[in-house]
Amino acid sequence: MTDNTVPALSPAAAPQDEVARRNAQLEKLTEAYGNPFDITRFDKTHAAAAIKEEFAQLANGEKTDTRVSVAGRVMAIRNGGMFIVILDDSDRLQIFHDIKHVPPERAELLNLVDLGDIIGVTGIVRRTPRGEITVDAENLTILSKALEPPPEKFHGLKDVDARFRHREQDLVATPRTRETLRARYKMVAAIRQFLYERGFLEVETPMLHTLAGGAIAKPFVTHHNALDMPLYMRIAPELHLKRLVIGGLSEKVFEINRCFRNEGLSPRHNPEFTSLELYEAYVDFTAMIEITEAIIYHVAVTLHGSGKVMFDEKEIDFTPPWPRLGMVDLIKTHTGVDFDGLTDVEAARAAAQKIGVQTMPGLSWGQVVEAVFGEKVEDRLIQPTHVVDLPKEISPLAKAWPDRPHVAQRFETYVNGWEIANAFSELNDPREQRARFMEQAEQKRGPDDPPHPIDEDFIKALAFGMPPMGGLGVGIDRLGMLMTDSKSIREVIAFPTMRPDEG
Repeated sequence: MTDNTVPALSPAAAPQDEVARRNAQLEKLTEAYGNPFDITRFDKTHAAAAIKEEFAQLANGEKTDTRVSVAGRVMAIRNGGMFIVILDDSDRLQIFHDIKHVPPERAELLNLVDLGDIIGVTGIVRRTPRGEITVDAENLTILSKALEPPPEKFHGLKDVDARFRHREQDLVATPRTRETLRARYKMVAAIRQFLYERGFLEVETPMLHTLAGGAIAKPFVTHHNALDMPLYMRIAPELHLKRLVIGGLSEKVFEINRCFRNEGLSPRHNPEFTSLELYEAYVDFTAMIEITEAIIYHVAVTLHGSGKVMFDEKEIDFTPPWPRLGMVDLIKTHTGVDFDGLTDVEAARAAAQKIGVQTMPGLSWGQVVEAVFGEKVEDRLIQPTHVVDLPKEISPLAKAWPDRPHVAQRFETYVNGWEIANAFSELNDPREQRARFMEQAEQKRGPDDPPHPIDEDFIKALAFGMPPMGGLGVGIDRLGMLMTDSKSIREVIAFPTMRPDEG
């Protein structure tokens, strides 16, 4: 005979006797009332929150003649089923059974209800003498049987690893998790609507690339069997998006995209992440500064009703305009070292070492400046700040200033010490772009990093003619962290990357 019982899940594993009891409950339920998993629909008429809103003015002890059908997960059972609390996607709602007068068949059914089951109830709305909006049940149906007991009896998952590994349990048990993820998705919707209203066209670009390009990062590599060739998961969509503008699909395009970088994990890094990238023809990086401020301010107002947001007990004010400060100037302010006067790379490395920043041989002047900025300045930029005039050597896709050829027309936006946006006036000279790519291929990034590839198809597209253009990338996950007061990127990603559970 086949054993159809469901084993307890790990790591939030339930005692085997509880799992066995629930399987036995399912057998009794199936024998007496039919298999709940055969039920295909329940005609739900109201959400819990809608009922509470509609009858908000109902007096204590008052009963209506309104009949509703509600459904949700059982979160609490008291007094043998006299009071059952269910949760749907809007709110909790109390269900009442008059145990002394309930029909025997329903009394038997109540004994088969467990925490975590999904039930449907039809009944009359009232407010209890103690003030709780309640549905007096006229009938009850078990729509799905929870064979795995809820975590901590719905008091929340204490094991952080278990929270992210079994997000479905965390969502049910932890109201903050639901609020955080809903805010993230509301934020994304607000960004889309903002861009639609300004004439941007949403597009899609490939996630599988023949070259690992568009940004400097280690790629995930896969293999296409039919073509017998390696493919790379998208690091960034930048080059394909520019090609759409070159082709005249639209002068304003954007993509809210998934990107993949085969690098470390941290509270601010996940191998799979979401970014917004947009490109607009006939504007420069200063227009990207303005749209960055406008988008993020719009998100703050949408979620919080104000440009001011609390994060880690600090008030962050996203009200435009934000300061624009040069990278070399910021380093000078915080360390006293003026790298504009240290154009020789070895002199720059020596100055960096003197203030405690170690750099490996072979780095360019721009990479040394970037390293010093990362260690000595980044974490001091708490309020929104645009860091402008980044070195050309670390900006291979950005135009340089004609009168300052070592500096790019580029900015990075920092909040709470985190980079959340990156933008520039896009380089559109195919000859210069090829030279930059060649220079980039020769730069050292790490002892095990291969040379950066040159995308000949993109060079050919530039040679076809690309208009002056501004481009912007915004990290959606980090922005979500700031907007929801989340200290870890895992809080704002529904299913963050996890090591397989060996338990």
